[in-house]
Amino acid sequence: MLGSTHGTLTTNSRHARVVACGEHPGPAVRVHDVAESTGDLDVSGRPLHAPVPDLDRLFRPEAVAIVGASDAEGRPHTGITRQLLDWADRVGARVHPVHPTRSTVFGLPCRPSVADLSGQVDLAVLLVKDPLPLIGQLAEAKVRFAVAFASGFAETGPEGAAAQDRLADAVHRSGLRLLGPNTNLNAFERFRDDLDGPAIALITQSGHQGRPVFTLQELGIRLSHWAPTGNEADLESADFLSYFASRPEVGAVAMYVEGLKDGRRFLLAADRAARAKVPVVAVKVGRTETGSRTAASHTGKLTGSDAVVDAAMRQFGVIRVDGLDELQDTAALLARARPPRAEGVAVYSISGGTGAHFADLAAAAGLPLPTLSAAKQAELHQWIPDDLSVANPVDSGGHPVGDWRGRKIIDALLADPDVGVLVCPITGPFPPMSDKLAQDLVDAAEQTDKPVCVVWGSPLGTEDAYRSTLLGSSRVATFRTFANCVTAVRAYLGHHRFAAGYRSPFEDAPRTPSPSARKARALLRPGTRLSEHAAKQLLRAYGIRVPREQLVTSAAAAVRAAGLVGYPVVMKASAPQLAHKTELGLVKIGLTSASQVRDGYRELVDIARYEGVELDGVLVCQMVERGVEMVVGVSHDSLFGPTVTVGLGGVLVEVLNDVAVRVPPFGEDQARAMLGELRGHALLGGVRGAPPADVDALVEVVLRIQRMALELGDDLAELDVNPLMVLPRGQGAVALDALAVCR
Repeated sequence: MLGSTHGTLTTNSRHARVVACGEHPGPAVRVHDVAESTGDLDVSGRPLHAPVPDLDRLFRPEAVAIVGASDAEGRPHTGITRQLLDWADRVGARVHPVHPTRSTVFGLPCRPSVADLSGQVDLAVLLVKDPLPLIGQLAEAKVRFAVAFASGFAETGPEGAAAQDRLADAVHRSGLRLLGPNTNLNAFERFRDDLDGPAIALITQSGHQGRPVFTLQELGIRLSHWAPTGNEADLESADFLSYFASRPEVGAVAMYVEGLKDGRRFLLAADRAARAKVPVVAVKVGRTETGSRTAASHTGKLTGSDAVVDAAMRQFGVIRVDGLDELQDTAALLARARPPRAEGVAVYSISGGTGAHFADLAAAAGLPLPTLSAAKQAELHQWIPDDLSVANPVDSGGHPVGDWRGRKIIDALLADPDVGVLVCPITGPFPPMSDKLAQDLVDAAEQTDKPVCVVWGSPLGTEDAYRSTLLGSSRVATFRTFANCVTAVRAYLGHHRFAAGYRSPFEDAPRTPSPSARKARALLRPGTRLSEHAAKQLLRAYGIRVPREQLVTSAAAAVRAAGLVGYPVVMKASAPQLAHKTELGLVKIGLTSASQVRDGYRELVDIARYEGVELDGVLVCQMVERGVEMVVGVSHDSLFGPTVTVGLGGVLVEVLNDVAVRVPPFGEDQARAMLGELRGHALLGGVRGAPPADVDALVEVVLRIQRMALELGDDLAELDVNPLMVLPRGQGAVALDALAVCR
């Protein structure tokens, strides 16, 4: 483990820590430039683990300098200074105001410049328009962290982006860590210290968007940190995610993300959280073109392809939600609820209509609603009239909740070994019945380790049963809408299912190039598109099966090749610029005789000449007819680099766009999950009498294409294998056509 002047790098354990000792005599070794262990790089030279910066002294400094501090009434910096003083008092930090023309600020001695600071200063808050000139001074003073509120950087356009680049370069050379620019005071808010239990740590790129999560404290839900990352000239969302995932008090991380500075670093941080079993819930802006454009203008970061972002988050267990209300409700449940003992969801209500409505939404979302056993139903009918359904959902009819029977029903449901979550939707207040029901739910929740979720549907929210009874409980998860409850419970069960089987894909990522890579590189031509024949040679280098074929330059050679390949044959014009041959009539299918081959060759050459295409020959190929046409490809994403796509192939890829995406590296489980995400995945199982396809062979092709993406990523701009014919089970898969573009 390598150390830094910023203190520690945490290990994979959330509790074990390795402390770096001593001071660095010059510019500090930056934590985010150091991998967890020497040589831990993949085949393309990228790190395989997220370094964890020690941010303890950012959030809990012992000494703080406020540069630009003011106590003059009516000045904007005065209010900020006052808030920082209050915050420093709460965390026990000494404060050093810095201002060139003031001797004191709020009664504290004021230094004229950063150079006049004495003793170790952990954090400098920069209340200045241009922080760049101060970076060198802060480094000389050995300040560890700085926060820059100033705006006018990458969010304003090219000129501001250039200014931010200069700031980032200066920070990088200095060794200190910078939060901002274009950040705010959220990190210095008042966090309640009277709340117990696992906490939510909050990361936002727009401070106001974190307010709903922050106010959860008023409902008794603990928050430990708030990182408003701003433009991320240095410290970025991924740094805070890695840090929070290593904190023992953090039960969940909630994020509002407009764009990512470094996609790879974000995935490494998400991988760390997944290994630590810390749930991450995120709102990621950019599902639409308008959202992407607005987000980019706000912080100056890339939003990336939304389909790739969505797939990458799902791949590493990040739970993506759309609304801030979903963010707060889902993060709260995940932070507080213990791991499930079963996956079944029981729905209990005082109205059959209410239970049916919620159950319908839950089942549509994929939540398991097990039918209760005959013995359990008989037990419930001791307290519930026989004419009411208790199979799940359970309808009490209302009256039993008003007396001793209400608690018996709840306890019986929670005791069922097939029930992992109990949901009770209360669509409106109906005192005293609803008051008694709420209290019974709270009392029962205190006696179980299973989540008890209540939906309080009243639009007022002023009722005592809601404000005092339900919100006063640390064990009941209370929602205001059916939809948010369904979203949170699905995320809760999904997270624990994911975490139980998670293995970091970076553990098995290739470290050294394969012999296939050396063969393939010899076939690449920088800046060019390869012909189909050359692209297939690339596939062959990685052990991907292609049809028997020969490239010929005469009609006579075509006839000889057909005899060797075996009739029937397919003939295709071959040239690097031919991406879509069928549209030009440059493909002949099902040729069964020498005369057809001879005529086909001449026709292909004539069409190519007419279209102005210079051929490098004509391919005479084995004809493969029976199978499921798929597409497998590689492309480059602006955030994550090489990505692998699989979907229904042939013309269906353009008509249906039924594809799944992953970011390498990934394992066989993710390759199979990609197939399961396809709307048309049933085709692989065989439909209308067709035999099941060789899914194992398809998965193997996806993994080999992934290896190609990892090893040739810097040189291969695009690869499109379409169609990949997946033959019946046990017969393999054949790449019938391929397109490759070199970088």
